[in-house]
Amino acid sequence: MERTYLDLAPYLNLDELVELGDAIVCAHIGDGRPARQPLSTLQHLVDRCARPARGVRLARAALELVRVGSDSPPETRLRLALVRAGLPEPELGVVVPIDPWSRDVLPDLAYVVQRVSVQYDGAHHADPRQHRLDIERADLTTRAGWVEVRISADDLRIVVEHRLGRVPRAVAKVHDALRARGPGTR
Repeated sequence: MERTYLDLAPYLNLDELVELGDAIVCAHIGDGRPARQPLSTLQHLVDRCARPARGVRLARAALELVRVGSDSPPETRLRLALVRAGLPEPELGVVVPIDPWSRDVLPDLAYVVQRVSVQYDGAHHADPRQHRLDIERADLTTRAGWVEVRISADDLRIVVEHRLGRVPRAVAKVHDALRARGPGTR
C-alpha cells in the first residue's frame, strides 16, 4: 500500500493525495463504530516517502495533512477547507456519550471545547432508514448539550461571501456554529 501511495503521487494533486492517505490509515478500533483495520499506518507511509522517488515532495507534503479517522474523501475535503479558512482543526474519532441507555454519537468531525458536532451527509443519507437514524442522532446530540452542523456536497461546492471572505458554504456554517458556542473563533 505504501508503494502504491508513492506511485500515485506524480498523478494526483495535494488534496487527492491527502484523501488517499486518509483512506489508507483510517481505522476504527473500539470507538463504537464497526471495526476497521487500516491498510497501513502513517509511519509506514512516512518511511516509504523517506527515499528519493518521483513525486516524493508532494507525497511528503500530503502526509503532513493526513489524519487517522476520516471516513470518506468528502470528510477529508471538509476538514481541509475548514483549516485553510483559518478555523481550528477539528478532531476525528470523538465519541459523545449521551447516557447509559442511549447510543453514543460519533461525529464525523468535532470541536470538543465548543461542543460542535459536524456531520457530512453523503447521498446514502437520503435513504429513509438512514434519515430516521440521522434525526435520532441530531436529537441525541442536542440532549448531550452539543450542536450538530450538517454538511452536504452542495455545502462543500457552493462558495459564499462570509466574514471570513469567499468560502465554501460548509466553512461558513461551521464557523457560525463555533462562534455561537463561545470564544476562540474569529
